[in-house]
Amino acid sequence: MAQPKPVVKGKPAPKIKAETGPIFGKRNYILFAAGLLVIIAGFIFLGTGDTVFAPILLVLGYCVIIPIAIIIKDKKPEPETPPAFQPAEKPISSAS
Repeated sequence: MAQPKPVVKGKPAPKIKAETGPIFGKRNYILFAAGLLVIIAGFIFLGTGDTVFAPILLVLGYCVIIPIAIIIKDKKPEPETPPAFQPAEKPISSAS
């Protein structure tokens, strides 16, 4: 019979900060829309009987453009940080 693990008292587990905000950016949606257009064009060519150009478009849409749209991440804007502490300049002393 399995024995329960002993409870270790001490520091609580660190909290993991979850990312908030949209998962995909503008560029992802544009690539996804382009992939859908290529796939639709592939099915239209397939419907007209073109058996050369249609599979190329379908493979390009399904296997290249859509995965790229999912994988690519937009660059997150750098959070504005206050400028580093800079000591005040030396006051100009009048030397006689």
